Amino acid sequence: HLSPFWISGQDYTGRTALDASMAFARIVQSLVTWTVASFYGSLVSVSMVFSVIRRGPRAFFGHKVRQDRPKCLDDPALGTHGYVRLKSSGLRFHYVAAGERDKPLMLCLHGFPECWYSWRHQLKEFRDTYRVVAPDLRGYGETESPQPFGYRGWPNFSMSHLTTDVRELVEALGYSSCTLVAHDWGGVVAWPFAIDNPELVDKLIIMNCPHPRIFGKYMLSHFSQFRRSWYMFLFQLPWLPEILVRSFDFQMIAGSFKGKKMGCRRADAITEEDLEAFKYTFARPGANMSAGINYYRAAFKTFPPRSYKNTKVTCPTLMIWGDQDGALEVGLTEGTDKFVPDFTLKMVPGASHWVQQDQPDVVNGIMKDWLKNKGA
Repeated sequence: HLSPFWISGQDYTGRTALDASMAFARIVQSLVTWTVASFYGSLVSVSMVFSVIRRGPRAFFGHKVRQDRPKCLDDPALGTHGYVRLKSSGLRFHYVAAGERDKPLMLCLHGFPECWYSWRHQLKEFRDTYRVVAPDLRGYGETESPQPFGYRGWPNFSMSHLTTDVRELVEALGYSSCTLVAHDWGGVVAWPFAIDNPELVDKLIIMNCPHPRIFGKYMLSHFSQFRRSWYMFLFQLPWLPEILVRSFDFQMIAGSFKGKKMGCRRADAITEEDLEAFKYTFARPGANMSAGINYYRAAFKTFPPRSYKNTKVTCPTLMIWGDQDGALEVGLTEGTDKFVPDFTLKMVPGASHWVQQDQPDVVNGIMKDWLKNKGA
């Protein structure tokens, strides 16, 4: 559930010749993307038509707006809700924080289709040693989404916007650096943020999200991963992904967390109330349902900036990987040490893509041991 980001896997550091190659690469990427997207869009459209016929249009298009936060989102044991307004965008960011303000910052970035609540186990576990802050990312949950809503808003979700959000969020919280913890799309943002802002990241913990230089090359050389990434291409189409996500009252979210292929392997990892918390992210009043999908659209439509000079992460980095991930193959972890000199990889056997929710005790134990060994 993340994006290829730098799908070509090339370093863009040249000038004139590079501009030409980038333009050509962009044309080729656009043609391939739209061809594959149209193919999957056709398949999904046919499937949706049969679903409407079989279960009826009322069931297919029926979804309810969640007026009130599920009670689990207001559990005081998880921390307190707070808001900050960022300088560049003017967006108001929502977060939940646990732990005293004088403790070092642990900033946790969630993925798709999630919200701050995916870090509930870590908020409770690390509050004694850190100020743990789990925000709703741009456009998610109670964090504001830039205008315009819908498909046309994808330029507001480019990587430069997302990494600026993280930088200004650290500052707004009153810190000069953090231990950055990220999963899925949070990891897609955390990798370039740590590379471009080494002074702001003391330690980096990534969960089930490959280094950006690895993902594109791996997907293009492993057809099995290409097939697993079908939804990334589908999400490039306008409107259809939103209809799919919303269908049968956000059944896709339930399938993501509890389905046979993608769902958590531990039976009680995600409760019905937990599902309601994640559905609330997309179904609360005034929610921009396209926001999470626009992350994928922007990633395919924008290339990395020229100022991006390398792919090395200089801070100590821990990668935690659930080996039963239905979206990302274990092979994506190979070669990460070439880009991260101080690198530790820890597999979690039997855990799904949602590793920190599927096996929270195991993940928390790995984090604690590694942080202790790194002097935290």
